[in-house]
Amino acid sequence: MGEALAPFREQVVIATKFGFKPASDGEGRWSELDSRPEHIREAVEGSLKRLRVDAIDLLYQHRVDPDVPIEDVAGAVKDLIRQGKVKHFGLSEAEVQTIRRAHAVQPVAALQSEYSLWWRKPEEEVIPTLEELGIGFVPFSPLGKGFLTGKIDENTTFDSTDFRNIVPRFTPEARKANQALVELLGRVAGQKKATPAQIALAWLLAQKPWIAPIPGTTKLHRLEENLGAANVELTAYDLRDIEAAASKIEVQGARYSEQAEQTTYR
Repeated sequence: MGEALAPFREQVVIATKFGFKPASDGEGRWSELDSRPEHIREAVEGSLKRLRVDAIDLLYQHRVDPDVPIEDVAGAVKDLIRQGKVKHFGLSEAEVQTIRRAHAVQPVAALQSEYSLWWRKPEEEVIPTLEELGIGFVPFSPLGKGFLTGKIDENTTFDSTDFRNIVPRFTPEARKANQALVELLGRVAGQKKATPAQIALAWLLAQKPWIAPIPGTTKLHRLEENLGAANVELTAYDLRDIEAAASKIEVQGARYSEQAEQTTYR
């Protein structure tokens, strides 16, 4: 990544994370949470070296560590900002009180959490808090882990290594029930001469001017499709229409397994 971005360093914002310790098997996987200040400093030094930069633009805590007070985490990042090694502090999947406590020590620039038409929990408390505190929102899985693209149905099979095999929301029964949301996006997409994925992203962009979704992709044509969402204009009428239709759809299945949910929203 550092080598690829070197020629464009002044044109990009680089974000990276800390918060997990490597697994002992040495295969590049991550095991348990670790946001101790000494580990944060170690992680940042490694990232600076690998990314070939003097400072990290945005440093996220990957997940809230219940064993380390968030004030200690924010304080460690604050020290790194003072040293010029980090520019901005971010959190991921943090709940409101954690955000407030961290923000009181070191202003939080961005929160990265899941948000899309099929996961709208952040609207309850998180988004109002971000607006109050002036914190940007970076939704991950804005396309519902691929489901909102319309390319997945109850008959789709995933590779044995695909984590969606263990996600309750991706059981064949849940996928069949949740097709109603994809059909809604498809209807709007037909009206706008766009794709369902572009409508899902345009909907997010229309919610707040400080929302910057990060759809993941491994294919260039999908990247180009996602970028095209910025050119899709959803009017106030379109948004009301989508809201009215979506409010009648009850999304089936939990977004994560029970074990995975234990590392979210703290």
